[in-house]
Amino acid sequence: MPQLDLSTDQPHTDSTGRRVVVAAPRGYCAGVDRAVVTVERALETYGAPIYVRKQIVHNRHVVETLEQRGAIFVDDLGSVPEGATVVFSAHGVSPAVRDEARGRGLKTIDATCPLVTKVHHEAKRFAREDLDILLIGHAGHEEVEGTTGEAPSNITLVQSPADVDSLEVRDPSKVSWLSQTTLSVDETMETVRRLREKFPDLIDPPSDDICYATSNRQAAIKQIADHSDLVIVVGSANSSNSVRLVEVALEAGATAAYRVDNAGEIADEWLDGVRSIGITSGASVPDDLVQGVLDHLQRKGFPVATEERLTEESLVFALPPELRRDLRAGASAD
Repeated sequence: MPQLDLSTDQPHTDSTGRRVVVAAPRGYCAGVDRAVVTVERALETYGAPIYVRKQIVHNRHVVETLEQRGAIFVDDLGSVPEGATVVFSAHGVSPAVRDEARGRGLKTIDATCPLVTKVHHEAKRFAREDLDILLIGHAGHEEVEGTTGEAPSNITLVQSPADVDSLEVRDPSKVSWLSQTTLSVDETMETVRRLREKFPDLIDPPSDDICYATSNRQAAIKQIADHSDLVIVVGSANSSNSVRLVEVALEAGATAAYRVDNAGEIADEWLDGVRSIGITSGASVPDDLVQGVLDHLQRKGFPVATEERLTEESLVFALPPELRRDLRAGASAD
């Protein structure tokens, strides 16, 4: 990933007392990087077109860039010609979608984030144990639809702490919970607290379902929000983790916070009277979009940004096995 144009000078303010701080970690996580590279390598290996069920990741810029290279994004498999190659997005799919793909003779490449796959495995295990599963997440999100499809008769969706009081289960002593990986950490933990009050025997997943990147990005923006007059979150409107970052920034003390797809969406009035700006980006956002925001701010008279890093991230996921196999076969043929 290209490096941002950042200052290493101290202090982090210009002569007028203004400053711009970029949170880190930000941007691409391991699952997003794997998914985007999967489509890129599939196009190189099999040639265009490559079909992708739903958006490979929730970022308009990434999707448009891949479309220009020959990817075709479809809402359902009925739009994919028989025998064609289709990539499943990072958000995962239900068993019914996999069955449909097999029935239509499609070549599939599964770019589901391994951390989402982990939640699917947990849902199947809890269902085998005949537990009611309370899935914390957002209705209509592809990840929630995929997880629910693993155990539809066992799963009940819980969208917020306010939903807990009305929940009914078969046996209060046999209840478990799971969550969408891109939620607000604080709100999810509040929901779990409320669930545990109602169901004292509530069974936890083996590990926290909210992914490391979501947690890290929320913690990183908290670190700078309380000394920011304005926080700008770069990310698309359908990106759950990007939307959550705006909420987290406001809860952590930012005076104002907005989400933008790119620098062109920054309103001039947001900058009026502002001295301190915090910048971050969702887990599906390439850093060149963040650089565009920094360039825009410099044109408006703000100084070169500095970075405040919370932690380093080093996790890398291997490409899907079916793609790795064909890449090896291609290399051998050469």
